[in-house]
Amino acid sequence: MRASDLLKPRPEGLYCPPGDFFIDPVRPVGRALITHGHSDHARSGHRSVLATQETLDIMGLRYGEDFAGTTQAAALGETLDINGVAVTFHPAGHVLGSAQICVEHGGMRIVASGDYKRQNDATCLPFEPIRCDVFITEATFGLPVFRHPPDHEEIARVLRSAAQFPERSHLIGAYALGKAQRVMRLLRDAGYDSPIYIHGALAKLSEYYQSQGIDLGQLEPATVESRGKADFAGAIVVGPPSAFADRWARRFPDPISCFASGWMRIRQRAKQGGVELPLIISDHADWDELIITIKETGAEEIWVTHGREEALVRWCELEGIAARPLHLVGYEDEGD
Repeated sequence: MRASDLLKPRPEGLYCPPGDFFIDPVRPVGRALITHGHSDHARSGHRSVLATQETLDIMGLRYGEDFAGTTQAAALGETLDINGVAVTFHPAGHVLGSAQICVEHGGMRIVASGDYKRQNDATCLPFEPIRCDVFITEATFGLPVFRHPPDHEEIARVLRSAAQFPERSHLIGAYALGKAQRVMRLLRDAGYDSPIYIHGALAKLSEYYQSQGIDLGQLEPATVESRGKADFAGAIVVGPPSAFADRWARRFPDPISCFASGWMRIRQRAKQGGVELPLIISDHADWDELIITIKETGAEEIWVTHGREEALVRWCELEGIAARPLHLVGYEDEGD
């Protein structure tokens, strides 16, 4: 069987003709297999959804319990038969519940990684390399300039700044699913035991993480209704990046703007966003991790999607590995 007979790009997303299902479709379909809960991969309106239990729970929190006609939880490592196609979910290390989807039929094995990272993260299971014939990799940070430093070193910068400026608050912009909870846990692992103040948009997901045994410590609502502005002096506040562009951020005393993202490697991007303390913390693989992962899969062919596709395709070609960009549309950088 050719790889293109097992999985092929369509306007709805990656389609498996023999199994009659889509992986991370961008519009409603009959049967969807979902890698993780970020909104560019997990959309509502499908007739049936197969995903890990955590991803199903997260979709329910974000879209309401009726986000799909029917749902089925996939246990990691357990092979399911879908119309004769063997499907197995494996940890992706991206966010809680994230998974790679291995599809096997007619002697051909393809692994769709979704989004993934290789750094250790106490808030989700680590990435598990899967040997395969074809590996579908993201390329969000698929340029050699992107090399992420250890995340604990970036968090240490926040704590040093907080100690240096005890009269100011530190506002950390972090995406609501995955990044925000990772930042909170990194603060706890670094010894920060004061309350962390969070924007309301993070409350439900953070409570869910806590319910899954991920200790984020004491979290308090970042509201001034019950506190004076001065009460937030020295506080660390975590919220979605969009919140720091409106009046909400001006509630806090002389705030230091921080943003946790792999894009903070680009100084001009941080400057344009008014970020005073950029934190290079990403939930996506950097250039070196992309290369390592491709090698570990042993894949003879690489399909590259949503990101800097051309550079990674060119690297594969120079290494003698067949590669092509998929040019899928509809995938953004919600979890960067």
